[in-house]
This record gives sequence, structure tokens and C-alpha cells, in this order.
Amino acid sequence: MEMRVDFHTHIIPEDIPNFAQKFGGERWPTLEKTCSCGANIMVAGKVFREVTDQVWSPEKRIEDMDKEGVDIQVLSPIPVTFSYWAEPEAADEMSKIQNDFIADTVKKHPDRFIGLGTVPLQDVEVSIREMDRCMHELGLKGIEIGTNINGKNLDDPDFTMFFEMAEKWEVPLFVHPWETLGRERMPRHNFMYTVGMPSETALAAASLICGGVMEKFPGLKICFAHGGGSFPYILPRLDQGWKVWPDLRQISNLPSHYAKNFYFDSLNYDPLNIKYLVDRFGHEKVVMGSDYPFLLREIPPGKVIDDTIELTEEQKQDMLGRNALAFLNIEIKEEIKR
Repeated sequence: MEMRVDFHTHIIPEDIPNFAQKFGGERWPTLEKTCSCGANIMVAGKVFREVTDQVWSPEKRIEDMDKEGVDIQVLSPIPVTFSYWAEPEAADEMSKIQNDFIADTVKKHPDRFIGLGTVPLQDVEVSIREMDRCMHELGLKGIEIGTNINGKNLDDPDFTMFFEMAEKWEVPLFVHPWETLGRERMPRHNFMYTVGMPSETALAAASLICGGVMEKFPGLKICFAHGGGSFPYILPRLDQGWKVWPDLRQISNLPSHYAKNFYFDSLNYDPLNIKYLVDRFGHEKVVMGSDYPFLLREIPPGKVIDDTIELTEEQKQDMLGRNALAFLNIEIKEEIKR
């Protein structure tokens, strides 16, 4: 049975509290309504992003899903709300509000939504506690994390215990770019989204491999947003670096050996790129994702997979739904047939 699962969608509570007032500091995102069907996400008094009610209303989402042929959306927070820069207690409160909201949304519509949580990675102990609550109390199916934490790459020793517990508890991790490198050089053309984010994702993936995280925790399940950004394309260059600089090696095999464990969403807009992902990593490592409800999203979700003529029908079905469920440790028989 065909099932379309959109792995990459974002949601925010409509009534998110004003943390800037509560805790002080300019960097907290707030939601300012512009009308009943729209709002601005504000950061430091400036418009960070214009959004519509699609970003908070489950009913509106379901309407769009029905229109666009999506059976299930996987809900994750908007990265601007990660708040890794804040005091851990405040960021933990921000995480809890979102995790509770996502879990509640899933509870109300269990056949349409699956939830991912967020944790305050600037404090690993607090993060592990919240990851435990997300997975073992709230019924969320994974955790979304950023590509760096206050400028520290994901292979920083500070995060070792987090990855150790994620592997132990079999927690799928969705890595999404945020606070991108080189932002000061991207003031125009929205390059932060089109160039910065893919580059940031490549750095995160390369760090997890070359810093030894994937070698140390081979059971980790990690999926990268936006088709892995520029990582798949530069992987042979990482291999070449490993070969020519033996004194820098922290891993026993070529980087491409560990990259086989990664998953990628399909949001790269071009069948040529989808074919490249499939050739390099296998079709079972690609999950359909649209970035709903933002401007750069794919409409309808899964179009790029449908348009990749080299794929068999069976491969397409896997990529459009089954792979995402497998990644999230959801058995197909658990699916609620509509």
C-alpha cells in the first residue's frame, strides 16, 4: 500500500510565550500575529520570517496534506527556536513547551502526525533528561538537533555523552542547519538559505565522521536535512584528505565508509541529485521531505522522487514513506491505515 510520509516539516505553538520578556535577551523568537491566518517570527525586534497559520494549525496542515496527497507529516521544531545560546534552564523550558505541543498535536491526530522533539544541547545532562522524557514519556519518535552548538561542531567532546545515550536508546536524530557558517558574507540574495545552510550541513556531517563519532557509535541513526546539503558531493574530497594527511586521521576507515550509515531527506529539487544520492548511499537511505510550510518547500511533497525515472516503483514507495517509518523505528504494521 502506498503511503506518503513527509519527514521534513516544521511547527511552532501559536501561543509561544514571550521569553524575551520573561528571561531577557534579544535572541528569543516571538510570534507576532499580523492577521488570523498569518504572523511574523520576530527576533531582536526584526522580522526573522513571515509565516502563515500553516505553521501552527494542525487543521490547516491536514487540509494541505489531503490536497497534496500526504498521509503523515513528521513534525519538528523550527530551528530558530533551538536557543542553544541561552541559559540551559531557559532553553530547557523552551524545549519542553515545544515538545509538549508536538506530542499533544500527535495525540489529537495520531494517524496524521509523528513528532520529533528538541533538547538544549548547550547542557548535555539537561539534554539527555529531556531526550529521555521525549522518547519514554511523550511518545515522540526522535530528536531534531542543530548542525553546531554555539560554534562547536558536533564532534566536540562536550556532546559525546549525548550521542552515547542516543545510540543506547535508539533515538533517531534529524540534523538541521542553523546559525550557518559565513553568515557575515551572505547578507544578500538570501544566500544564508541557499548556500550557507547546505555548506553548514556538510560541515556537520563531515565532523561526525572525521571526529570519530560515527566510528564510536555505529548504531546511531542520523538523517540530514536538504539532501545532506553539499556533503554528498564533497565526500570523495574528504576521502582524498584522509588518504593524504595520515597524521590527521582520527578514524580507521575512509570517511565514505561511515557515510553509508547516514540518511538524507529528498529535498534537493532535482531528479539528477536524487539519483546521485541513491547511487552513492542506496535508495533505502533517502526519505521524502518537503520543508513544509516554508517558501523553499517542494510542492507537492515527493515530486522530485516521482520525477526520477531511473527508480523502480518499489524504490519510490520506499523513499516516499517506508524508509521514513523504518528510520523512526516504526514498524509498518503499526501504521494506521486510512
